[in-house]
Amino acid sequence: MKHKVQFIGLVVLLAGWVLAGTVSAESQNKKVLIVTGIDYPGHKWKLTAPVLAKAIAADKRLSVTVTEEPNDLAKESLADYDVVVLHFMDWEVPDPGPKARANLQRVVREGKGLVLVHFACGAFQEWPDFVKLVGRVWDPKLRGHDPHGKFTVEIKDKEHPAMKGMKDFETVDELYTCLTGETPIKVLATARSKVDGKDYPMAFVLNYGKGRVYHNVLGHDVQALANPAVGRLFRNACAWCAGLEPLD
Repeated sequence: MKHKVQFIGLVVLLAGWVLAGTVSAESQNKKVLIVTGIDYPGHKWKLTAPVLAKAIAADKRLSVTVTEEPNDLAKESLADYDVVVLHFMDWEVPDPGPKARANLQRVVREGKGLVLVHFACGAFQEWPDFVKLVGRVWDPKLRGHDPHGKFTVEIKDKEHPAMKGMKDFETVDELYTCLTGETPIKVLATARSKVDGKDYPMAFVLNYGKGRVYHNVLGHDVQALANPAVGRLFRNACAWCAGLEPLD
């Protein structure tokens, strides 16, 4: 009888270990939604979205879905995702509207992550409070960017989890000089303009309610997003926004 009790106890213990391992594995699996489908004509989202998705999905813990319909931001199913990636800009069309704005605010405030790519800083031009959610937004009155070309991205906060493994790197892209806003942000990376000699934020983060927001203005085209360092920035960003430790 004694041996039988010991055997049952061992089975229960092993089952507990298996269950704990399953729960742990499930907690490491996060869902990412990339929202694209419209942009300034010079931004070829049909080509760049797959490159961005591939870079993020290189972290096997991140399951990536791409929608080409920005109005999906208004759906209740948005809350099913752990991170929303904005990869669109409402160029000469209305933004997704009040319901989408409120829904996006709600899910981030309640703890979901938000990542912005390149011209997504101008995704909601008709929404004054967009800057409170994303820290900085496109100001069409400012000079847009340096001429497309090579520049160095400097990592300013190597201790931040989203910058894990990152070092200064060169890229060929648009160095944005067009952001405005007074929302408190933490700058993670900058680049120096060859036009005016000033440093401009390339990547920064902020908290919105319980949610984490990561804003990165790099990613003009396939070449820019295919840069391994840029891909790693966005991969790290999605992991961090989802509450995971970015991988080495």
